Amino acid sequence: MPQDPSNGNSVKDFIDLVKKSRRGKLKVYIGMSAGVGKTYRMLQEAHALKRNGIGVQIGFVETHNRTETHALLAGLSVIERRKIFYKGKELEEMDLQAILNSHPEVVVVDELAHSNIEGSKNSKRWQDVFDILEAGISVITAVNIQHLESLNEEIEEITGIPITERIPDKILETADEIVNIDLTADELIDRLKDGKIYDSSKIKRALENFFQNDKILQLREIALKEVAHYLERKIDIEVPRQIKLRPERFLACISTNAETAKIVIRKTARLASYYRSPWIVLYVQQSSESMERIKLDKQRHLINNFKLAIELGAEVIKLKSDRITQTIIQVAEERDITTICIGKPHLNLWQVILKTTVFNELLKNIAARETDLVILS
Repeated sequence: MPQDPSNGNSVKDFIDLVKKSRRGKLKVYIGMSAGVGKTYRMLQEAHALKRNGIGVQIGFVETHNRTETHALLAGLSVIERRKIFYKGKELEEMDLQAILNSHPEVVVVDELAHSNIEGSKNSKRWQDVFDILEAGISVITAVNIQHLESLNEEIEEITGIPITERIPDKILETADEIVNIDLTADELIDRLKDGKIYDSSKIKRALENFFQNDKILQLREIALKEVAHYLERKIDIEVPRQIKLRPERFLACISTNAETAKIVIRKTARLASYYRSPWIVLYVQQSSESMERIKLDKQRHLINNFKLAIELGAEVIKLKSDRITQTIIQVAEERDITTICIGKPHLNLWQVILKTTVFNELLKNIAARETDLVILS
């Protein structure tokens, strides 16, 4: 039966679709700390957009008097900040309404985690950015990794500095593009010493506190991981499964045969290490192999092999079933396995021929899923 167009849900779905298509695009430059070059890169991109005929304006940029960065403002259209008197002082804020009125194709908004002055339409700049996006204006913005809400405690523990200005994780989850501005710890410290981050009066204190090699390395790792997670989410959501490049995931299948199991575990560990991939060790316990029926030495070897697998970084799964092939296939499907690793069967030619139905069933099922089967000798 055709759907009634007056149905509330149908209309709402269509309105949501229209709004989504009209919504501006969000690009976020993320960095491990101040001074990596986020604002510089945003202004470079603004110039590139302008050269390509895109209407771009600067909604808010803070250059921190960095000469190279400040020079990039030349030739760009800058929307004037609004002036506010607060507690007897004249302060400046980004003028949200002026941006909405001007309605450029793209606007550059720096310091995404900034808290607005009391009395502003929104308490946080990220909320201003959402208003701009809803108006159909695309936004290029920047933020340091320590401002992400879910990482707040972890980063505070690393730096020893409380982070009061934070942004919700949903901002990165809804971003259309995230770019990590990455420097090595040595490069960042050299920039600080050269006066490219803070003026000379602040350099010594910065080197003694935030800008220490071990802290920078930890923040850099967190920033890289966050961007990697974003890319994984984006691929999962946007790339059709049939054309998606599947990340390698290995499944090592072992039995109570201690020596073969050890070989399978070690060789699969090497494969997983080479591809930097997660891997699983699967043991399917048949009814004939219950702990009451197998010898103590086999039990001990099996437990030792589980320990070996865990030490080498595997996740160990133990299941009870007399349908070994189907159980392997089920786990492979559930965990999106790309390669199944098994040991070389200890069978003579006649036994292999007799058991071809088992192997045929396994091969048929994994071929349909484009899963590789590796027999380790």
